[in-house]
Amino acid sequence: MPLVHCSVIATLKLFSTKWKPCIICYLAKKSLRYNELYRIIPNISRKMLSEHLKELENDELIVRCQCDKKMRRVEYSLSQKGASLLPVIEHLQDWGLANIKNVLSIQEMVAITMS
Repeated sequence: MPLVHCSVIATLKLFSTKWKPCIICYLAKKSLRYNELYRIIPNISRKMLSEHLKELENDELIVRCQCDKKMRRVEYSLSQKGASLLPVIEHLQDWGLANIKNVLSIQEMVAITMS
């Protein structure tokens, strides 16, 4: 019998870490360089950011673009596949806003950290 996976669990595994939804939401606003992401995501370590960016790229949720030939400038952006997760994340946000006290919306969090 072939190995069978639950679609919900498989989907959650793509982005259900502490930081991946943050990365996806920031890249939904605009393309960002590594250091820009590091500065705006509160309390993420460089190691964890690097690992998550590689995993998101391998899962084709983000695109890594080398902007110069010497590989000094690299930007990350959301892929179409990654953008297709935004409605799912927004539904999770809506549930959280309705059921958990003292939380911010995605827009509020982005506005605070990107200003």
